Amino acid sequence: MAKVTKSKIRFTYEDYKSLPESETKRYELLGGELMMVPSPSTYHQRISRKLEFVLQAFVEERGLGEVFHAPLDVVLGEGDEREVVQPDIFFISKERREIIAEEEVRGAPDLVIEITSPATAERDRHYKKTLYARHGVMEYRIVDPEARTVEVFALGEKGSQLV
Repeated sequence: MAKVTKSKIRFTYEDYKSLPESETKRYELLGGELMMVPSPSTYHQRISRKLEFVLQAFVEERGLGEVFHAPLDVVLGEGDEREVVQPDIFFISKERREIIAEEEVRGAPDLVIEITSPATAERDRHYKKTLYARHGVMEYRIVDPEARTVEVFALGEKGSQLV
């Protein structure tokens, strides 16, 4: 008897955009896979709020650009290869404000901050780190509340390197 294998459904950007809006579920489109993003914990929200507050004050005081937070789609890539992420916190410099559209950001932010959870740590450290570097995110910070660490990666000639 022949073995039957299930083939993964590959989602497109158009599929993603056609999903009904939900107040309880968030998704990202990574490598053609629709990934549900877990609801953040209260601890995650406290960290996010404090980091965003400090970053927003710094950026605003100096007129550097804009700070955003999830849930807001960031579309990376073109055509069928587009991927959609919703970073916890991100910054776009005023020199690159043309990537900010009404309902989404179309291009790589200058800075992305992801706050990991047990459900997202692997994806944040590997897939997203590579994705962000490939699309030109200049600085990527991974905040790990459990380990109480912050990893800072800067984009350079050899890709994204730990600073």
